[in-house]
Amino acid sequence: MLDLPPGVALHRGYFDPVARKNLALDIAEVIARAPLYTCSMPKTGALMSVRMTNCGSLGWLSDKEGGYRYASRHPVTNQAWPPIPDALLRAWERLSDYPAPPEACLINVYDSEARMGLHQDRDEKDFAAPVVSVSLGADCRFRLGGPRRGDKTMSFVLSSGDVLVLGGAGRLCFHGVDRILPTLPSSPSLDLPAGAARVNLTLRRVA
Repeated sequence: MLDLPPGVALHRGYFDPVARKNLALDIAEVIARAPLYTCSMPKTGALMSVRMTNCGSLGWLSDKEGGYRYASRHPVTNQAWPPIPDALLRAWERLSDYPAPPEACLINVYDSEARMGLHQDRDEKDFAAPVVSVSLGADCRFRLGGPRRGDKTMSFVLSSGDVLVLGGAGRLCFHGVDRILPTLPSSPSLDLPAGAARVNLTLRRVA
């Protein structure tokens, strides 16, 4: 049993194999309309190791010129983001304990070498709304800390179909991905983007 911080909940295997496959197909359709891009860090301009895109009325992006922010249009195509798939909206409604729907779903695509350093999701205006995170594909070693960068951290495995909710007192916990583990997606096989080992879908309420 994991001793998670208050407000943090892990729903193991929330999406079963069939639901995972259907969700992967939904995300493939999103990516066809809103192609993957690579963000850069605000201060240094260094490229991130994950590729990403979004769906919903708003999408998250970052570059040296504008920093971390949400925008209503894709940074390359200048088109509005595709809608969030119904399966994700249903998961939010069931797990978020929040009265309004998500406005953004950030899609992070990890290859086998990608990482995500410890960070807080704090570019949103309403911290009363949780962050709901869905894993697809290979397992990863996930790291979770407290609301201060120097707080003690713990690590655990996130697997395909798991849903992690950061809410309440845990909404601003630092978190990141240490590494992608050498595991294969559960059967039936997932139609992940070319070169992808893991896809993470992060639902957020912005305003």
